Amino acid sequence: MSFISTALRLRACRDLQFKLPAINSLLIVDNSQRFNNRPYSLTHKEAPEKMAETIFTKIFAHVDKNKASYKNLLKEAVAIPSISCDVKHRDDCVRMVFWMQEKLKEVGAKTELREIGNQTIDGKEVKLPPVLVGILGNDPKKNTICIYGHLDVQPALKSDGWATDPFELVERDDKLYGRGSTDDKGPVLGWLHAINAYKAVGEELPVNLKFIFECMEESGSEGLDALLIEQLKPEGFFDSVDYVCISDNYWLGTTKPCITYGLRGISYYFLEVECAKMDLHSGVYGGTVHEAMSDLIYLMNQLVDKDGKILITDIYKSVAPLTENEKQLYNTIDFDPEAYRDTIKAYKLPHNGVKEQLLMHRWRYPSLSLHGIEGAAFQPGAKTVIPGKVIGKFSIRIVPDQEPEEVEKLVFDYVHKKWAERGSPNQMRITAQSGRAWTANPDHPHYQAAARATKLIYQTDPDMSREGGSIPVTITLQEASGRNVLLLPMGAGDDMAHSQNEKLNVRNYIEGVKLFAAYLYEVGKLPK
Repeated sequence: MSFISTALRLRACRDLQFKLPAINSLLIVDNSQRFNNRPYSLTHKEAPEKMAETIFTKIFAHVDKNKASYKNLLKEAVAIPSISCDVKHRDDCVRMVFWMQEKLKEVGAKTELREIGNQTIDGKEVKLPPVLVGILGNDPKKNTICIYGHLDVQPALKSDGWATDPFELVERDDKLYGRGSTDDKGPVLGWLHAINAYKAVGEELPVNLKFIFECMEESGSEGLDALLIEQLKPEGFFDSVDYVCISDNYWLGTTKPCITYGLRGISYYFLEVECAKMDLHSGVYGGTVHEAMSDLIYLMNQLVDKDGKILITDIYKSVAPLTENEKQLYNTIDFDPEAYRDTIKAYKLPHNGVKEQLLMHRWRYPSLSLHGIEGAAFQPGAKTVIPGKVIGKFSIRIVPDQEPEEVEKLVFDYVHKKWAERGSPNQMRITAQSGRAWTANPDHPHYQAAARATKLIYQTDPDMSREGGSIPVTITLQEASGRNVLLLPMGAGDDMAHSQNEKLNVRNYIEGVKLFAAYLYEVGKLPK
């Protein structure tokens, strides 16, 4: 895959608006082996050789014996409230990076903290947390994997609806509850546990490793693209890299593992309406002003219908057509719509609950979501204010072959058209931030190696799936390295990342460590 741009990951985050640089709108496709809609297959013999069996027996026994220490280390990590979007927690983000640096040093890695500059928050310059870069091994005969992960988390308060303190890891019913447990501190620690397991049983690591751990992912990865493209790449950091692996996603369901080969992009919008330069008392001014909130609600109600169909003119026009081969892929995916509905406690699923339609609308069709209104009253109680300015927030998850610039223009034109129809004298402004969709080839040898490792641990072939979310750093890493990028999830589909009561199943944590160890071994066998 080749592209020239910066792309930042976007996720909802309180107290901070971040800025994306302009991007060149290209569909990102892994050209190392172009995907031609063939189902993947395990082409190597599936039973590991005797030597591998001996190695894995020792490693897996070690992992099982160290469950308690793994949980304790995750407890330490969760206790650091590294909330990147809240400037009050910036010191915690820095503390989290230093904590992880010590852990990398303990496994023998050479580490470096790379400064990535400042960001502007409310007119003030605030220093960004450094990015942790590490190297473990430099044997030219071995393959080298670059591992990416993030150390920051979304905001969380017990009053949001958590059963326990979100920054105190609590085990309940074989689940580890805590902010960052599955997104992404558990998976990041999983790599360290896998490395330590090799060392503990006296086995040499089968690959060289390079690490990139940041602490701003939940706030758009500000500063990371410039570090990767403008510094690490010219310095030769990626020259020896053969593969890139990210574990920052989840299984489709709760029982069967998967490997992810595609992500939707995102186009995020801020829709601002202003009626006055200050908030007003509704008892004094109600009935005498054109209220901004009424205008905003009108506009946001024009974006999507009750069934989720996007109402923006021509928004579906450039979506890649569904081929018969692709359509057949959805038939074999292990996904239970009723279990999915029950997990999220939804009253009813759209598309009549049909599995294939649900998966397509989650992965390969765009969706529009309304996220909130800044400036509106949100605290409990009756607040009788007329907001002087409100900012509605919504996003479109974009898909192949939609280009961000094209989507932004369609949205802007549509909103301005509806605003003209409204005929309000108030001021309206709309801005956008976008990142592109990404797909790779599940028949690539890298994916086949991960599939063999997954089958070894879970005794089943993994589903090759796409993901509805967006991780634009995937694109940046692919451009910087020029290598195949793989998403290898640890957590289950009901982990509730970003939500209340985020958790990581003990099973997924422990078996995930074994999976990472097996993955390192399988990649080590690939031709150099």
